[in-house]
Amino acid sequence: MSIRHGLLALLNQGPRYGYQLRSEFEARTGATWPLNVGQVYTTLGRLERDGLVEPAGEDDEGHVFYAITETGRAEMRSWFGTPVRRDSPPRDELAIKLAMAVTVPGVDVREVVQAQRRHSIQALQDYTRLKARALTGESAGGEDGGDLAWLLVLEQLIFQTEAEVRWLDHCETRLTRPRPVPAAPEPTGGTEREPQGSTRRRGTRSGRT
Repeated sequence: MSIRHGLLALLNQGPRYGYQLRSEFEARTGATWPLNVGQVYTTLGRLERDGLVEPAGEDDEGHVFYAITETGRAEMRSWFGTPVRRDSPPRDELAIKLAMAVTVPGVDVREVVQAQRRHSIQALQDYTRLKARALTGESAGGEDGGDLAWLLVLEQLIFQTEAEVRWLDHCETRLTRPRPVPAAPEPTGGTEREPQGSTRRRGTRSGRT
């Protein structure tokens, strides 16, 4: 998730200060990717350094507001228009864990898979309940941009977790398959011959008698 571009998208709607940006970011993503204020202000400092945002004054409480620049808007539009790259996928801890488990002696790989499946199924149930609540609120109060954003994030988490459970099922099935036994080396062919030297020696002795 690009925090940098997420903040630009929020600032495109008007100047905001750090706490506002954190609150709005978490509200739109359902706090799926929680931010701390220090991270927000560090990112704002880098955006200002790169000319993508600029200070826009303070309020009576001393909050420093930031506004997006035209360069920042161009950066935001480029982000929205550029597909997320999948040719260099992020490191997945679960995939790395299983890859290591099958190569380390003494690790019960099936138990690793089953424990993860139990956790993933519980997470899937939690996401499904949250989606039901989101849909109930949507039908009762109408659909706004924040509700739709949260619903889209929830559905992505549901689809992702469903895929993870299916992959774990596949892993367990593969683990139960018998591993192929290496084939014995094939003979080089032909009958076994005595060393040529022994034949010559026998011939020599027979010639002397």
